[in-house]
Amino acid sequence: MRIIFTVLLCTFLSSCQLTSSEPTQYLTVLHTNDNHGRFWHNEDGEYGMAARKTLIDKLRSQAQQQGHAVLLLSGGDINTGIPESDLQFAEPDFKGMSLLGYDAMAIGNHEFDNPLDVLDKQQNWSNFPLLSANILHAKDNSHAYQPYTIINKQGLSIAVVGLTTTDTAKIANPEYLGDLIFVEPSKILTSVVKSIRANHAVDAVIAVTHMGHFHNAEHGINAPGDVTLARNLAPNTIDMIIGGHSQEPVCVTERGQADKDFAPGKSCIPDQQNGIWIMQAHEWGKYVGKAEFKIKDGKKSLISYELIPVNLKDDKGQYINGYIEPDQKLEAFLQPYQTFGEQKLKGSVGYVDNYLDGKRSTVRFTQSKLAALIIKAQMAAVNADFGLISGGGIRHSIKAGDVSYKDILKVHPFKNRITVMQWKGNELLDYLNTVTRFPPDSGAYMQYYGLSFDLVNGQLTNVMINGEALDINAQYRMSINSYNAAGGDGYPNITQLAGFKSTSITDAQVLKDYLEKHSPINVGLL
Repeated sequence: MRIIFTVLLCTFLSSCQLTSSEPTQYLTVLHTNDNHGRFWHNEDGEYGMAARKTLIDKLRSQAQQQGHAVLLLSGGDINTGIPESDLQFAEPDFKGMSLLGYDAMAIGNHEFDNPLDVLDKQQNWSNFPLLSANILHAKDNSHAYQPYTIINKQGLSIAVVGLTTTDTAKIANPEYLGDLIFVEPSKILTSVVKSIRANHAVDAVIAVTHMGHFHNAEHGINAPGDVTLARNLAPNTIDMIIGGHSQEPVCVTERGQADKDFAPGKSCIPDQQNGIWIMQAHEWGKYVGKAEFKIKDGKKSLISYELIPVNLKDDKGQYINGYIEPDQKLEAFLQPYQTFGEQKLKGSVGYVDNYLDGKRSTVRFTQSKLAALIIKAQMAAVNADFGLISGGGIRHSIKAGDVSYKDILKVHPFKNRITVMQWKGNELLDYLNTVTRFPPDSGAYMQYYGLSFDLVNGQLTNVMINGEALDINAQYRMSINSYNAAGGDGYPNITQLAGFKSTSITDAQVLKDYLEKHSPINVGLL
């Protein structure tokens, strides 16, 4: 009786307000990262943007029918990896992403593999923003790129803030960075989110990052990544991190350990640190990540999560989860780009009699026969006594048999120019005391040819150039690519020294010319 009376009374008294919670809302976040030029499917028909579009259109439609707001985000690194894309500055990739309906992406370190005007052009090709809050102009600390975007869908207002690894300053080509600086992410994210909340009523804040996921924040020689970022933030600063850069499926066990048993088609639990969900979808569009959230009274709860394979095959050559038919309109749009690239790259330029290993697990840990071939070619181009490069600059292996220009561009996608440095022996010794100390498992790990040395207990001894002891009064010519010469991977910047000279020929062109002239290559003699 008392309840009925109260309700009736409130009907007549305008000042009486019944307490009621806000309506439940739902958000589906779809995500990919580290595209690296894979706009087209591979030789086995796996992944590719056209099949990705079919899957995303289906997922988006299903979510919208359930009343969900839907976002499609990318963790960045659209550039570099497939010659057909590299030759066209990833135009098919960015335009393809626009047709897929991406809402935003983080700017990755490989977005700086080309001059800055190319990145400007890529933004113009895109109907979505390329975000990074922690890339600033050194002259005035202003944002060099759009720091965030506000997206309104299905009654939800969602802020998406971009972040880029600070390692970009050393692993991107220094020639292309201009006055850009890459500042510590957590402080600027906190500042940007504070500004967002002061000016916008947002229901959720998402950090879309290209920083890498390192379990338990064990980032080693890399710049700190998403786990460190999450742990450094005050509670309720952001709700989730959609990441990239480390190129892994971020899946953990129920105890939060790395899920080493994850495989395509299996369930995946995303990482959670400091109340923040962290998600990453491996690489190349192999998966589309799908996270469903319930938002009730300001609280975000993860309902479900999965990494959905895009036409990946199992060991028996069968498609996992069935075949996804590529979207015909997008495939037709991308086909001319693929055809153009194929025409540019077809034909053999040389022959090698054995496999040349360019795997990351080789070239960043030990001396490689492929590196020896690369450096010999560069030495020959500038008549050098010895040469060196960082192992991280080698991006692919070469199979035994005929070698195409496409094979070479997979190894050398960065268009680095060949340079030469004339050293006096004592200056060279100082330089070697730095570059020989880069540790294994780093992109800086030094590959060399025509040079030998001992490094024992931190002491560099027994330095030999072409089998003869280094003479501190003699002159030596060293070949090195423009990236390392300009300070890339943390190498000393030698471009302003008196003995430095650059050429206009690229590493890919030099290797192509060498193979054409010296094939067949006997790998055993390298």
